[in-house]
Amino acid sequence: MKAMNAGGRGERCRHHRASLALAGALLCALLVAGCATPGSSPRPATATPAAATAASNVVASQPIVRYSDHAAVEELALAIEERLAVMRDVAAAKFVSGAPVQDAAREAAVLQQVGERARILGLEVATVQAFFNVQMRHARVAQEQWLATWRAAGRCEPCAAPVPLATVRERIDAANERQLAALYLLVPLHEDASAALLARSRAALLGKGLAAQEAEELTAAATAIKRGAPAGALDRITASRTLRIATTGDYAPFSLERDGQLTGADIQMGRALAAHLGAEPRFVRTSWPRLLDDLRNGRFDVAISGIAFTPERAELGLYSGPYQVGGKTLVARCSERTRFDTPDELDQPGVRVIVNPGGTNERYVREHVSRAQVIVHPDNRGVFAEIAAGRADVMVTDDVEAELQSRRWPGQLCRTYPGTLTQGDKRILMARDPALQSAVESWLQSQIAAGEPSRMLEQAMQDYVNAR
Repeated sequence: MKAMNAGGRGERCRHHRASLALAGALLCALLVAGCATPGSSPRPATATPAAATAASNVVASQPIVRYSDHAAVEELALAIEERLAVMRDVAAAKFVSGAPVQDAAREAAVLQQVGERARILGLEVATVQAFFNVQMRHARVAQEQWLATWRAAGRCEPCAAPVPLATVRERIDAANERQLAALYLLVPLHEDASAALLARSRAALLGKGLAAQEAEELTAAATAIKRGAPAGALDRITASRTLRIATTGDYAPFSLERDGQLTGADIQMGRALAAHLGAEPRFVRTSWPRLLDDLRNGRFDVAISGIAFTPERAELGLYSGPYQVGGKTLVARCSERTRFDTPDELDQPGVRVIVNPGGTNERYVREHVSRAQVIVHPDNRGVFAEIAAGRADVMVTDDVEAELQSRRWPGQLCRTYPGTLTQGDKRILMARDPALQSAVESWLQSQIAAGEPSRMLEQAMQDYVNAR
């Protein structure tokens, strides 16, 4: 490293640390643009009905529920910044002891630790270790700058009472673990867009006029992290203490995102399931058109969003037993109740059938409607307003949603067909791991015995109607 005067060293040190901290913040922003804790532990015991009710009371007192992507990127950025912030204490401990900046044995131990954790979490070990290698290289530079500044000034203020190196390393290990926990959530979300993220990283950093080479290298190493060979889902949940729950956020009363908050019966069920598994619930964005791909690409452990059985989903994942039994029916304006009181009246010339894309509603329409006009409306939350406004005539949807919308639009929207066109039970979809399926099923049966799914569903319907 070239010699600098004392003021220059101090300024360079401050600039380098600020640049890396901001790089973490930029990494946070870039991952948002792109997306949207070894061994096996004993399986969770089956809850009794009384325990299930107690668990639901605990769940009810939990904080507001949101999608996890924003929180995860913030956690990653903060953990990167925290790791760099302790380098001043590391440098002070080495200044006092005379130890060299580079500690090969310690660095090797860190890489072994993060590599083992990455393997358990289903992240590619080599790319995770490369990401931490970049951070350790920047850490050495920061330590060298602190040491050079103190030597030039002839004093080291933190050296009067240095933090023990063992204590500092505990803080570093904790920051490493927080980074891995965030990457566990983020990598499946941004992996498909890594090239685009890297390009945006480069442009953003250069545009800020920062120490772009170092910060860009850090961002590139993060976006290069890939998924590795997956462990069993239940073992991974136990190891990470995290349950990744996919939900669409567009299907009241099961799952609805409004003002950034997730509500609904299935959101409550997901939280209760996570509590039973000893994990933190982290909700992952999905959509009806994307659900199969997200299952295939390992982006969630379970999906709870009023999901019905389909052969395609069963081919890739596993299902629980049903927690709500129903089927498809018809919803139209109450003034046209007699116009759509039989299935045959759906597929007639001049009828405008509205449908949300990618799910079983659209599947039914595509299979049974050939003469009516089909209107694909991209946002399931706005479909019923289209019918009420007269821009569409009828929708095929589940009977529970028909009941909800008739409450939501009293006197305007009605369930016009009293029966069901299909059987469409609601189930939990999950990764293909029989151990996870067994744990989920035993929990679910205890919930059903306690009447919890029905209670949650009715409460969600009331909350939705009252939130007008």
